Amino acid sequence: MPHDLHPRLLRGFVATAETLHFGRAAGQLHIAQQALSRDIQALERALGRALFTRTTRSVELTPSGRALLPKVRQLLALHDEIVAGDADFGPLLVDLNSAVTGDDLTADRLLAAARAAVPGGELLARYHGGLASAAAELAAHRLDVSFGRYAGLPAAVRGQLVHRAVRLERMAVLVPLAHPLAHPSADRLATGVLPVSALEGHPVDICAGNPATTEWTDLCRQLLDRHGLSAADANTPPVGEDELAHYIGRHGELMLTTTGGPAIPGTVTLPLVEPIPLSLVGLVHRPGVRHPGLDALLAAAAEIGAREGWLRRPPGSWLPPEDAALLPG
Repeated sequence: MPHDLHPRLLRGFVATAETLHFGRAAGQLHIAQQALSRDIQALERALGRALFTRTTRSVELTPSGRALLPKVRQLLALHDEIVAGDADFGPLLVDLNSAVTGDDLTADRLLAAARAAVPGGELLARYHGGLASAAAELAAHRLDVSFGRYAGLPAAVRGQLVHRAVRLERMAVLVPLAHPLAHPSADRLATGVLPVSALEGHPVDICAGNPATTEWTDLCRQLLDRHGLSAADANTPPVGEDELAHYIGRHGELMLTTTGGPAIPGTVTLPLVEPIPLSLVGLVHRPGVRHPGLDALLAAAAEIGAREGWLRRPPGSWLPPEDAALLPG
């Protein structure tokens, strides 16, 4: 590799390789798309080989690009470490969005993987309850990283943040065991899934009373409106698993959620089908954040996501177009 490659060119290559979209990569880097295209062309000329295959519809890594990507990530990590010198990084404040925990919750898994990768670093969990709330904390530099539905934020807020699509989570409903849809005669427990059409006539709680999760409420409302379904009245939201169990038991209504969360006493979680509704979870951080913990979170998202197909859309799925536009490729 030539010795005079500017780190800017390499960062542009990594951003484009991870998004497979010049416009989104340029947005992450806060530069014009034309400038990014020129940087990629300069890098390809310097290396003497094509790194991307471009068509009017898609951008793909060439075999040379795929082979180069992990090496460039390592080089940039070393560059950042050298630039930082012996600086004592402070804690990285990571918002997990929810006070509940689960074996397959995206933010929980990535935080655990990042902590294992940088045992000397300090990654502190925070629970702001939703990306709408966390976005204000990010902008005020009281938070470093959060997770959630980026497309549901106002455009002015999105413009202040850097986003990486991480995972397509399946949407589901929490069904109280006393509810008709959880009754064995309805054959729901046997199949383990629930058609979206089965929600007709049953008001669904979409956390409309929670101002911290407006991005989630918007997603749920789009799903209900598309299928002619009704939302339950807005109520004061619960915090924590025990309170959620009490809340659902008191109101007795269905609640939209995603799979992978904890078992809530007195309920059953049924994934929705026909179609399969999806929620795009993104990793969001402030521009200019340089921290080994953030690097570890991004690396974990890339590694686990590739291994488990986190961004692969299943056949027969539903995703709002503004979310689908954020998917790589």
